[in-house]
Amino acid sequence: MTSAATGQVGNRVTGPAGRSALEGHRRELTGYCYRMLGSAFDAEDAVQETMLRAWRGVDRFDGRSSLRTWLYRIAHHVCLDQLSSRRRRALPVDLGSPSAPVETALGGPRSDQGWIGPAPDRSVLPDVGDPADLALARESVRLAFVAALQHLPPRQRAVLILRDVLRWQATEVAGLLDDSVASVNSALQRARATMAGRSAADGTTPDDLDPAHRRLLDRYVASFERYDIDTLVSLLREDATHCMPPYRMWLRGATDIGRWMLGPGRGCRGSRLLRVSANGGPAFAQYRPDPAGGYRPFSIQLPTVSGDRISGFTHFLDTRLFPLFGLPPHLEP
Repeated sequence: MTSAATGQVGNRVTGPAGRSALEGHRRELTGYCYRMLGSAFDAEDAVQETMLRAWRGVDRFDGRSSLRTWLYRIAHHVCLDQLSSRRRRALPVDLGSPSAPVETALGGPRSDQGWIGPAPDRSVLPDVGDPADLALARESVRLAFVAALQHLPPRQRAVLILRDVLRWQATEVAGLLDDSVASVNSALQRARATMAGRSAADGTTPDDLDPAHRRLLDRYVASFERYDIDTLVSLLREDATHCMPPYRMWLRGATDIGRWMLGPGRGCRGSRLLRVSANGGPAFAQYRPDPAGGYRPFSIQLPTVSGDRISGFTHFLDTRLFPLFGLPPHLEP
């Protein structure tokens, strides 16, 4: 008997409805792969490969586990394949001391270093669900949390995500990893110990429901677009950080950030900011003035907040991100 809802005949996945059943898991698989890999581009590639492997091997799906568990098993192994061939992804603040706010400190873009990247909420977070589960999902894609995950060995990373983020039972995780429950619980304890304190070190990313944080970011947008750096600096904590992957340089301190923006960063004067949602909270797409007219893509900015001040910004200078966020390639004047 065929199930129109699942696209299954008995224990098999088949036909157009079967393809739809596979695709129905794409967003949550992308969220898992993003947490594992730290890159939205890599996560999309991993999920695409997962779907291809699943469809090619659909005859081997015997129904002893759910379709969802079977897909996670494939996605997990695809992630392991990717992780085996590259170094740990990081943010500039993980790699050394802060720099002076001078142009010579910037150096060149480091393509040899894998960087953590932002992810659009629409790609990695569910639209609906229990409010507590949605809040947990947002927290688990915060930039600081994803960066902290990269310090874990891949197996511990997977166990932590599956147990603490996705709320799988230890028996389910053991089945997916072909391991024992005792081994899974041990890996979880070690992962939690490594993560303790790491993801909270740089403040929090405000979500759309916090009016005070929204007002703070409204003031940031207004001061940035006016290029009123005195006002902008007044919104920052004294020890705020600023980094710009793929450059290794990063700054610490509101004063140095202000000096940078009035010095080497003055090309941002006249920019426009569009609001987007990334990594569980508000973010901004920055368009700089285009000499040919209008505005051209420049960066995706992710803020963090501590109390009533901005504690840091990560500006991702990768214009390939703009299509990923569904953003236009150019803004008119």
